[in-house]
Amino acid sequence: MINDVHKHRMAIFSCDATRYFAEKVVAEINKLKRDDEQDVVLGPLEITHFSDGEFQPSFAESVRGATCFILQSTFPPSDNLMELLLTVDAAKRASANKVIAVIPYYGWARQDRKDKPRVSIGAKLAANMLKCAGVDAIMTCDLHADQIQGFFDFPVNHLYASYDFLHILEGLKRKFKDTLTIAAPDMGGAKRANNYAKYLHAPVVICHKTRARANVVERIQPIGEVEGRDIVIIDDIIDTAGTLTAAANELVKRGANSVRAFATHPVLSGPAYERIDQSALTEVYVTDTIPLDPSKKELQGKFRVVSLAATFARMILRVYNYEPISSEFPL
Repeated sequence: MINDVHKHRMAIFSCDATRYFAEKVVAEINKLKRDDEQDVVLGPLEITHFSDGEFQPSFAESVRGATCFILQSTFPPSDNLMELLLTVDAAKRASANKVIAVIPYYGWARQDRKDKPRVSIGAKLAANMLKCAGVDAIMTCDLHADQIQGFFDFPVNHLYASYDFLHILEGLKRKFKDTLTIAAPDMGGAKRANNYAKYLHAPVVICHKTRARANVVERIQPIGEVEGRDIVIIDDIIDTAGTLTAAANELVKRGANSVRAFATHPVLSGPAYERIDQSALTEVYVTDTIPLDPSKKELQGKFRVVSLAATFARMILRVYNYEPISSEFPL
């Protein structure tokens, strides 16, 4: 007779930086399960920290034969990526059947090509490190460039925030009717903005950006009809918010009624909070793939956080049960 302990099972763990998100995902999974099924719990993962800065993750329960989902966004500092790698390694050495890294925000993704001589391709290096650690598949959301999926030599389950954003955008479409316009903050985001615009039957504005240097915008030139429009800027990441706020300010200066922004990953480094607070933006919608900085709470009046926990919960169950995920995403 086979002991129930050794039957194939799901196990969910979280590294430190994404525990806030993992707890919400587990709660959503339990809402989806059948009444006769046992509650899913967030597994006990202990991180031992040493005085020299090293740390060591260890599982406080057996993972032998389990399909392990390990949640961790790899936003700065680099310790978050290293913690994920060590946790994956620990799971493989503890005889987990399969390890799936759930990375809501995949850091280093902007280093996806050699844009000048003698630079690294960080997105590819991080993918190689995950493979070396023993990851069998990853689940992530809104990669900076879709082709990054090709950097991985194992399955990539690529989720999109569009499922959750579109409910809000459809409400804005009903509110503003013929004046709603979708905008890309730069040429690189044109495809993403166009996908939203086609779904919402709205016109598109492209902001042509020139940079003085990295993270410093020199000039923004909107291409398309701006005057009298209620504009929504679509992006995947807000980092220093220099491009976003410069675009919003320029659009209002050219006669836009209002400017809002939707961005999946709120990296929000440097003066980002201050820039957004002082900008012409009316609202900024972001997700919880990265937590907002609690020390900047007084500057978060324009932020609206859209949780992706329910989306990740559904996708984790689909992946675990070998079901397709593509039908979930309208864009």
